[in-house]
Amino acid sequence: GYNFMALHSFKGGVHPQEGKELSKDKPIKELQPSGELVYPLSQHIGAPAKAVVAVGDAVKRGQMLAEAGGFVSASIYSSVSGTVKEILPRRVATGDMVMSIVIENDNEYSEVDFEELSLDQVNGLTGEQILGKIKNAGIVGMGGAGFPTHVKLSPKNPEKIEYIIANCAECEPYLTSDYRAILENTDKLVEGIKLILKLFPNAKGVFGVENNKLDCIEKIRSLITDDNRLSVCELLTKYPQGGERQLIHAVTGRDINSKMLPADTGCIVDNVATISAVYDAVYLGRPVMDRIFTVSGDDVVEPRNFSIHIGTSFKEILNAAEGLKKPAAKMISGGPMMGFAMFDIDVPTTKTTSALLVFTEDEASKYETTACINCGRCVEACPENLIPSRLSKYSENGVKDIFEEWYGLECIECGSCSFVCPARRPLAQDIKTMKKQILTDKRNQKK
Repeated sequence: GYNFMALHSFKGGVHPQEGKELSKDKPIKELQPSGELVYPLSQHIGAPAKAVVAVGDAVKRGQMLAEAGGFVSASIYSSVSGTVKEILPRRVATGDMVMSIVIENDNEYSEVDFEELSLDQVNGLTGEQILGKIKNAGIVGMGGAGFPTHVKLSPKNPEKIEYIIANCAECEPYLTSDYRAILENTDKLVEGIKLILKLFPNAKGVFGVENNKLDCIEKIRSLITDDNRLSVCELLTKYPQGGERQLIHAVTGRDINSKMLPADTGCIVDNVATISAVYDAVYLGRPVMDRIFTVSGDDVVEPRNFSIHIGTSFKEILNAAEGLKKPAAKMISGGPMMGFAMFDIDVPTTKTTSALLVFTEDEASKYETTACINCGRCVEACPENLIPSRLSKYSENGVKDIFEEWYGLECIECGSCSFVCPARRPLAQDIKTMKKQILTDKRNQKK
């Protein structure tokens, strides 16, 4: 492959301003929510969970509120103790209305009894028992994708998996929750990947870390010196280095497309938060109730990293970061490249929400879109080797078949093309819209 001073990377990509200095040195602080908590029943890819509590029920922290509604689904647990107030559709960060369970927090945080295991007990578990614990804990891809983890860790041929890659890249600007988790809970991350390796007899564990996090690289290396199944892969700092395909290419030199799963190239990629959740589930018997969350942006008084109780509203987290300096021009759930703008922050956090960013200026809407000048910058930036300017034209004109012929479905929606376009054309947005329409058509044809 390429030898960029021996750092592992991929073709294309961009270098947005990092913005991480605002929150990277703020240790994780637990945020205890005060008001009611809201648990949407769809916090994952797949079938919504089914409520197993009724209005008026008393619940404890760690108690199941809704069980998986199928194999590709995930159970949801209460992150506080209190009473089930209502079960009804509530608005979520994307703007959709989703059936949700509302809990009135009693502020006591009394917990169910969790089953903690010693190292010896864990070593005595079979692969099936480990998978069972992961499934029961309701773990999903907490980097934002939300794919149920027990499904991802059950490929057809486990013996063909050669790499378990821990995605420690955190390539989105402003986000520092993974960075803090790696630094503060390194042992959880390392022990978590060892648990996953128990399911794959021929796999090695690789921590893919961008080289702007040298402290993380050192910390992980210090904990894995005696384990020949584990290594750190230093990655070139570049967006979207944490994209699944880009990460696999950087670490192994292998390539996948939209018709394949990472498992087809012998790889499984899991995010830092997901791997730590695996540790909690197996060793501590604790389901997914909390997550680490960054509040940042130039409009936030005290940018911070919190450990939040899932179901806490974005608004409450912003208040805990001392609120805003001046009225917000833009609020984003997630990172600025792949996150989405929000019109209201009185919505609940879920397993997959990683950040709230608030800015004093809306950079993206300041500019007027002008005609494409065929400069080719979007082609250079595209990590998937596509021609975004052309795909966006096909999208504008609604020609689905030609869009597909030009590999439009291979777009990973990273936004690098829109980011570099001098004409400020919404390339990624156009392509994403067309992809959605085509995939919906395909689903409807199956029916």
